[in-house]
Amino acid sequence: MTTLSQSPLLGVGITVIAYVLGLALRKRIAWAHPLFICAGTLILFLTLANISYEDYRQGGDLIIFFLQPATVALGVPLYKHSHAIRRQWRGIVAAVLVGAVVGLASSAGIVWLLGGSRDLIISTMPKSVTAPIALELSQMLGGERELTAVLTVLTGLVGSMFGPWVLKRVGVRSDESIGAAIGTASHGIGTARIIRDSELQGAVGGVSMALCGIATAIFTIPLYYWLR
Repeated sequence: MTTLSQSPLLGVGITVIAYVLGLALRKRIAWAHPLFICAGTLILFLTLANISYEDYRQGGDLIIFFLQPATVALGVPLYKHSHAIRRQWRGIVAAVLVGAVVGLASSAGIVWLLGGSRDLIISTMPKSVTAPIALELSQMLGGERELTAVLTVLTGLVGSMFGPWVLKRVGVRSDESIGAAIGTASHGIGTARIIRDSELQGAVGGVSMALCGIATAIFTIPLYYWLR
């Protein structure tokens, strides 16, 4: 068991099994998110089997390496619906800019009102952008990268699980609006969720995710000099 726990095959194997389990549960429970089930199963297994994260990461990093090129797949619906996006580009850009500002301000405000520390506020602020950007921004501002990583993943999961439902409940129906909202607030995980419902939603979500990352990085510059 010790030899197996130190092999990359362990991380790859249990991740694939956990994700397949998540897909199977989703067929029975419509709101269940495969990534949420997968993450929970992995945490439970590693805890019960007393396997360290460092040992699991040998296989986990291998999966991440092969998954990174899959992000390019978001460019396919973007190309197919480029005409629709160009027609709505002003509204999409405006929505993303407002969403980026609100995301930063609301995260900081909520944590501050709840009595959170300065480090917690900084670590929470960039949670709505994709993980690589969020981690760099957190480190630049002096936050905790590990905490930012957890919050970023949770933001994507929660947004992908409940975001489309909440938007429809408040009357947001158009594909462009849903895509802009989910892409801005829930980055890649949310975008991967809505693309199953509509390619146009996924295309707008991909554009919004990229624009939100750029806008958040720009808005963080004055924060960097203010917090120094």
